[in-house]
Amino acid sequence: MTDKPRFKSARESGYLLCIDCEKLHPLSLEGELCDRCGARLHSRVPNSMNLSWASLIAAVILFLPANMLPIMTFKSFGQGEPSTILGGILHLLDQDMLLIGLVVLFASIVVPVLKIIAMTILLCTVQFRLQTNLRQKTLMFRIIEWIGRWSMLDIFVIGILVALVQLGNIAHIEGNDGATAFAVVVLLTMFSAIIFDTRLIWDNGVTDLPSDNSDEKDTP
Repeated sequence: MTDKPRFKSARESGYLLCIDCEKLHPLSLEGELCDRCGARLHSRVPNSMNLSWASLIAAVILFLPANMLPIMTFKSFGQGEPSTILGGILHLLDQDMLLIGLVVLFASIVVPVLKIIAMTILLCTVQFRLQTNLRQKTLMFRIIEWIGRWSMLDIFVIGILVALVQLGNIAHIEGNDGATAFAVVVLLTMFSAIIFDTRLIWDNGVTDLPSDNSDEKDTP
């Protein structure tokens, strides 16, 4: 039976990559300045785990007020009341705007919750050195990055409405504290993903490829 080859990482081979200009340097130059762009050289993003954990925990703490506090107040002829994210979704459903309601539900609640859960799984995988399917974890991170851009949909809609719908006593829209909290939650989850160094996942070891001493294990 032929074993799959195990490919070494750049760091295992004694090299590191400049994050800014992507020039390859000897690992011995870690902490020095890149001779091409002048950036500080690191084989892994410094304090990546700590910053990612801190941002994620802060996002979790703010997620509750972001959904409990009013996000927007719409007044028509001087009458109106603040509405939370969930209240706005229910109002859209009552007005037979099912598609719009589902889009807001997905962007405002489903996406942030999935991002928080996924980032928690990734961070726990690295923190506790869990030997799981690392390819799936990398794919999970790519999905997080892709869907993250849709998390600000509500804030964009509120900003556009506040700018356009200012008709005195006839119609007036203003953002509330819930919108600020929600925007901070989105930014924190985005920063948690951006600062997370995915190479740390692979430092745990590749589970679907044999190790260097696999031949010795397979030998009867």
